[in-house]
Amino acid sequence: MKRIALLFFIFLLSSCPIGAQTADSTAFKGYLYNAEYDVYMRINFHQKDVVISWEEMYGPQPGYLAKSNTSYCWIVTDAEIDGHKARLEMVNDYGSDDLTATLTQENDSVYTFRQTSGSTLKVPKKDKWQKLPTSLTFKRRK
Repeated sequence: MKRIALLFFIFLLSSCPIGAQTADSTAFKGYLYNAEYDVYMRINFHQKDVVISWEEMYGPQPGYLAKSNTSYCWIVTDAEIDGHKARLEMVNDYGSDDLTATLTQENDSVYTFRQTSGSTLKVPKKDKWQKLPTSLTFKRRK
């Protein structure tokens, strides 16, 4: 009986991720900015608790991508972290376009966003739509 209890206890310990995460708990959390296109990302892929201040009706999400000085955004509806890369599912705030992308942490302060499929990533700029490239570099801001 003791042998079965010991085996069961070892099994429980081996199946529990005790403090072992695939990425640093701050790696996919914070404010990222791209100066060239004046777009930013607010993300927390760990707790998935980012609330878009002007779109509270969507509730907590893993994050969003937005253009400065506009209320338009792309909402990250799902984010899966695998090491230094996260796979993202995104939808625009109208719900009419969606896309899949990856966000890769290059180092402590640089991230690369790459669209892998879906709709064209675009944001408003001076009453027109500005198409963004499929690959963008973001820098962490404090």
